[in-house]
Amino acid sequence: MPTRLHSLLAHIKIRGYVSVMAYPSAVAEIFCRVLLTKEKYMKRLLTLSVAMMFVAASSISSAAELKSGIEVGGRPGAYTVNDCTGPNAGKSLCYRCSYGGRPVVNIFAREIDGNVEDLIAQIDEKVGANKDQKMAAFVVHLTDDADKSSAALKKVANAKKIKNTPLTNFEGEAGPSSYKISKDADVTVLMWVKGKVKVNHSFKKGDLSKDKIKKVVNDTSKILN
Repeated sequence: MPTRLHSLLAHIKIRGYVSVMAYPSAVAEIFCRVLLTKEKYMKRLLTLSVAMMFVAASSISSAAELKSGIEVGGRPGAYTVNDCTGPNAGKSLCYRCSYGGRPVVNIFAREIDGNVEDLIAQIDEKVGANKDQKMAAFVVHLTDDADKSSAALKKVANAKKIKNTPLTNFEGEAGPSSYKISKDADVTVLMWVKGKVKVNHSFKKGDLSKDKIKKVVNDTSKILN
């Protein structure tokens, strides 16, 4: 029997294929090569499958790991903002305090892009439609440049015709410490009623989309009767 066939059989025997030795050497060699080729293919397929599962699991884990803001069931504390467009424009105050136990939507944003503007506009409409329940909302731009932020927020309020939602800013991108705004979150949305958080949404930069905006707006039902 040729030496190369002995080499092939050395791999096959330990897998229960001893009977292949009963065939002519040429046939046995072909048989062994087919089996080894299949084995290599299956190993590569298994390796690829494991790699894909790892990537998918990492993506899911990454999405799940983003936690920003007070968790559902928590109690939002007082903090001061600079009102830029609301009824107290030009003053510093605590809207958390002013709104008391009313149903409130509090949007924190580090960057005010088109999607954030759309979110603000839709929440503003929701507030206007639920005045009978005394619903309220306010937007907090987390910034290190309060003057630049104020000018930008005024433009947004005019462009989007924001009527019911004060656009404010907070000096310091970290946000109020007790609210635990994640450094990885570009947008954090908290909703509470009677001083208890009912909804928490957070998004990394670029993650906020039309579908996600719709989900956030629909969740206002959780703070309304």
